Amino acid sequence: MNRYLFPFFTALLLTLYFSSSSVGDSGTIKVYSVISGDYIVTKKVEKTAEEWSKILPPDVFHITRQQGTEAAYSGKFWDHKEHGVYTCVACGQELFHSDTKYDSKSGWPSYYQPIAAENVGTEVDTKFFMVRTEVHCSRCGSHLGHIFSDGPKPTGDRYCINSASLGFTPIKK
Repeated sequence: MNRYLFPFFTALLLTLYFSSSSVGDSGTIKVYSVISGDYIVTKKVEKTAEEWSKILPPDVFHITRQQGTEAAYSGKFWDHKEHGVYTCVACGQELFHSDTKYDSKSGWPSYYQPIAAENVGTEVDTKFFMVRTEVHCSRCGSHLGHIFSDGPKPTGDRYCINSASLGFTPIKK
C-alpha cells in the first residue's frame, strides 16, 4: 500500500470504530433526557430499509436512511424559535435543546451541541470528494446532518441538521 495512503486509511478505520456511541451488550444505550431530567437506558431501534420505507414519508426516508439533504431554507425548523427539545423524527430520541440553537445563516437548523454526546453518533463521510463528519441518531442510526468547526462558543461546533430528520417537543420555560 502506498505509504501516504496507509496513515489516512488507518485514521479512517479508527475514527469509524470509535465514533459510534456506547452500546450495551443487550442492544441498549444510555442517553440523556431533558424531559425526564436524567440519563435513561433505551433499546436501539433496528429496522430494515423496507420497514423504514413503510413508516417514513419518502422525503424523510431519503434524508434519514439514504443520507440525503434538504434544500437550504426549505425545512420547517431552520427559523423555528419555540422553546423545547428537537427529537429524532424516526424514533423520538431527544437530540438538541432549543437553548443551543442559533442562526448560522446556512439555511438549516444549527446547534452548537447536542443534549448529550451519547444522544448522537458520528461517522466520517467521504462523499462528494470531501471529508466531513456525519451526525446520526445514536438510537436508530438516522442521518441528521453534519458537524462543522465554524460554530459559536462555547464549543465552536455547528451541528448543521436537516429539518426533515427532526421532530419537536415544546417545553414551558
